[in-house]
Amino acid sequence: MSAADTGRGWPAAGAFGPTQALDDGTIRSRTDAYFNRTRDIVTRFGDRQVTYALFIRRPVISAPRLMTEWLDGVARARGISLSYDIMFPEGAWVGAGEPLIYITGSFVALADLETLLLQKLGPPCVAALNAYQMAMALPGARFMAMEARHCAGFEMQEQMAYAASVGSRAAQREGALGFVGGANDATAGFFGDGRGLGTMPHALVGYAGSTLRAAEMFHSTYPEADLVVLVDYFGREITDALEVCRAFPDLAAAGRVGVRLDTHGGRFLEGLDPQLSYAALERNTPGTIRRYRSETELRHLVGTGVSAAAIWRMREALDAAGFPKVRIIVSSGFSVEKCLSMADAHAPIDLVGTGSFIPDRWSETYATADVVSYDGEARVKIGREFLLRKARDRAVPARESAS
Repeated sequence: MSAADTGRGWPAAGAFGPTQALDDGTIRSRTDAYFNRTRDIVTRFGDRQVTYALFIRRPVISAPRLMTEWLDGVARARGISLSYDIMFPEGAWVGAGEPLIYITGSFVALADLETLLLQKLGPPCVAALNAYQMAMALPGARFMAMEARHCAGFEMQEQMAYAASVGSRAAQREGALGFVGGANDATAGFFGDGRGLGTMPHALVGYAGSTLRAAEMFHSTYPEADLVVLVDYFGREITDALEVCRAFPDLAAAGRVGVRLDTHGGRFLEGLDPQLSYAALERNTPGTIRRYRSETELRHLVGTGVSAAAIWRMREALDAAGFPKVRIIVSSGFSVEKCLSMADAHAPIDLVGTGSFIPDRWSETYATADVVSYDGEARVKIGREFLLRKARDRAVPARESAS
């Protein structure tokens, strides 16, 4: 599938070195030994045409493209022909245990690919569902993918950014704004852009010595860029946000200033405490706090860190000071659950920066593969007969990979 198939940008072929390991030696070293031994045995005793079914035990959103593009590359490198049926188009909901894809080809050619195929299928599908749910929880907010710092290397980062783009497009088809970009250039193509998004880290504010000075330095260096300023470094979120807005009134009036709330969970936003947090919510979203809440929901609504109350208090302060067009950007643990709490509180969020679509429980990302036919004869281990029941109307036509 090319960029033209989605109408979006797509990183250049071969851009992701770690995922493009196509030679037999590298594949053999990275796959489980019993698959390598299976390939050796089948080579000795006679090849067969087999069909694999790949599935995940929990509901997901279909995100198979990194896997199928890698598989296409292996087919070209090995000079083999194979075919695969994608049972759910990219971005479609998939029920628990439903086969996502059937792959047919030589057993010798496919036996040692299972480990790497599963690595490239499960995590993106689960993360795509998380990204979709986050975007749907806050359909009027834009999201920026900030997964890179939480990933175990670039291959995982690639998978997570791709997943965010897939889940986002699924949400956008239902009216949500979704993810508009990522935090670095390497994965920006997944979001139809050539550059990563972002302005400044806390380190720049510390270097500058004040929030205002950091804003001045940034604007002097990047005068054409919108000015988004971290305002929690000195614990004066409201004071420093208003100081920056007053220093750049034209940008603020034009909607080109944003304040990013990243207050850590050890303290409240400037001027808030538990009682004042409850009051801020009651002023702006009466009734929200009165319903039954779990401890986690209460923390998201009126607790320390970037709570719904903190966001509402910042909006009140900006509006009262004459800066209604200054945007509020939030970060710090915006998971599906936190986004749902923010939606319930009607928090005035313009953009969410998050990497929390990365699955919390990695065991939920485990994909599984079973051979379901040998030379056209249906055969699968007891208990996996459900894999034999192919959908009558395939969502995506069979795709041929050949040398």
